[in-house]
Amino acid sequence: MAMHVPALRWTPSGYELPVFPAVTPRHVADGSVEKTRLVIVGGGLTGLTLAADLASRGVEAVLLDDDNTVGVRGASSRGMVWAQKSLEIMDRVGVVDRMIDKGVTWSVGRTMSGEEAVYSFNRADGNASRQPPFVNLQQFYLEWFLVERLVELGKVALRWNNKVTGVRQSGDSVLLDVETEAGAYEIEADWVVDATGANSPLREALGIAANVSRHVDRWCICDARCTDLDRPERWTWVDAPFNGGRAVWQHMMADNVWRLDYQLDPEGDPDEVARPEIAAERVRAHLGPDVDFELVWVGPWAYRMQLLDRFRTGRVLFAGDAAHVMSPFGARGGNSGIQDAENLGWKLALVLQGLASPGLLDSYDAERRAAAEENIRVTSRTARFLAPQSDFERRLRKALLELAREHPFARGIVNTGRLSVASDYAPSAIIDEGGGFCLGNLALRDAGGGETSLNAVMAALGTAALGLYLPRPGLDPMRAVISGIGGEGLPYVARTLDAGQGAERCGFADTGGHLVAATGAEPGDFIVVRPDLYCAAILRNATAAGAEAALARCVGFRSQP
Repeated sequence: MAMHVPALRWTPSGYELPVFPAVTPRHVADGSVEKTRLVIVGGGLTGLTLAADLASRGVEAVLLDDDNTVGVRGASSRGMVWAQKSLEIMDRVGVVDRMIDKGVTWSVGRTMSGEEAVYSFNRADGNASRQPPFVNLQQFYLEWFLVERLVELGKVALRWNNKVTGVRQSGDSVLLDVETEAGAYEIEADWVVDATGANSPLREALGIAANVSRHVDRWCICDARCTDLDRPERWTWVDAPFNGGRAVWQHMMADNVWRLDYQLDPEGDPDEVARPEIAAERVRAHLGPDVDFELVWVGPWAYRMQLLDRFRTGRVLFAGDAAHVMSPFGARGGNSGIQDAENLGWKLALVLQGLASPGLLDSYDAERRAAAEENIRVTSRTARFLAPQSDFERRLRKALLELAREHPFARGIVNTGRLSVASDYAPSAIIDEGGGFCLGNLALRDAGGGETSLNAVMAALGTAALGLYLPRPGLDPMRAVISGIGGEGLPYVARTLDAGQGAERCGFADTGGHLVAATGAEPGDFIVVRPDLYCAAILRNATAAGAEAALARCVGFRSQP
C-alpha cells in the first residue's frame, strides 16, 4: 500500500522534514557482534537508491544513517533536476510515478545573454524513452519516496541514528563500530558500501585520499515560493543584467518553489549577500516589481572536485559523493550517484547470490570511475565558461555569445551546463566492442500482444541479463536453439525479437523500431542487454555458443559458486 506524503510546512529555516524513529538493535544490550552480508552506510540519495535497487531484486541489506530524516536540515533544494536515465531507474524501483506527480516535468532549456535567448533545446524531440527528459523535484522528496518504498519492499533494515565510528577490514569481512542513542555495538559484514557523502568518515578512517581541488567561484541559492509564475523550463543567464552581469539559473520545482541560483561577485562576502533581506532584493530585481514571492530558503555555496583513485578498497565500495564530487552544473552530481547505485546494485546482488565472483565488482570501479572523470571534465569546462579565469577566456566567451545570436554553429558551443546523460562504458571483460551504451526504457510488445517496456522486462528478470535474437525470415534453425538459452537459475535468458523483419511468434516485438535503431541489429544478430539496460554486446550472425558466452560474460557468471 502506498504511503502518503503530507504537505510540508514552511519554516524560517526552510522545510519541516519528516523524523524517523531511532533504531536500537538487540546487539547493543547483549554485546554480541551482528553478522550480515551487506551494510550500506549513509541514508542519503545514493544509499537509499542502492538499498531500493537491491530490495527490488530481492536482496537483503542493513542501512545505517547517523541522522533520522531525509535531506539536510534546513536546506530545501540540493539536487533537484532528475535526468531521464535516473527516472528510468526510479521507474524500476517503483517511485517514478510519485516523482512525476509531485515534480515539474520539462524538456526545454534556454540560454540567455542579457535579454536575448542565444540558444535553446527541446529534449522531447526524438525521445524514445517511456520517461520524460527531466523532472524537477527537491531532493528530500525523492529520498522520502525511497524510504517509503523501502518500507513497502521490506528487505532492508533501516537503522536511523546509527552512527559508524570505526571501520576495520580483514581478508573476508569488514567490522564496523556503530554508536546509537542506547549504546554501541559491532557489525561484521561481507561487504560495505560507503554512501556517506563528500566528507566520508569511513574514507578518512581507512586513510584514503579524496584528491580535492576547490574552485573560487561562489553562488547563492534563493528558493522562492511563487504562485504567479508558471514556466516549466530551464533558463540560464550567462550575464544577467539584474545580477550585475553575472550568471543566473532559474528552475521551477514542486510546491510552486523556484530554485534561483545567483553567481556572486568574487570580491563580496558570501554570508552578507545571503542575508534574507539582501537575497529578497536580488530576487525582486530578477522577477520584477509585480510578482509576489516568499523566500523559503537562502544559502551561499561553493564547489569542489574530488575523485578517489579507486571506488573499491578490499570489501568496501564507495558510491556517490563519497567516491566523487563535481560542480553541480548540468545536474551531474545527484544523477551520477543514482547511476552509481544501479551499476553497483545488480553486481552486488549476483555476488551475494553466488552467481558471480567478487571480481565482477572491479567493473563497477572501472565503469563508474570513468563516468565520474567525464562528468568532472564536463562540469569543469562549464565552470570556466561561467567564471573565466583569464582575459583570453573572457574575450572568447564574449565572442561566442555574439556569434550565437546569428550563427547556429556557435550556439552549441555556448556552455551553461551540459545536462546529465547516461555515460557510455568502454569495452572490458564484460562489454564487447560495439557495446557499452545505454538502451533506455524503450517500448516493446510481448508475445501476447500486450504493451510493455524494456525496463519492465528487465525488472521482472531481477539480476538476469537478457539476450534478444532477431530471427531471419522463413526457416531459421538458430531460432529455437538460441531462444532456449538460459533460465533455470542461470543469470541470463534469451528471447526472440520481431523487429519488422517478417519473423513470427517472437517473444517480443520492437514496435517503434527504437531498439533496432539504437543497436543497428539485423536478422541473425543477437543483442545482449545487461540488468541496467546497457547493451553489453551485439553479435552479428550469432551462434548459440557465442550468444550464451556473451550473456554469461556480461554478468560475470561462474558456474561453480
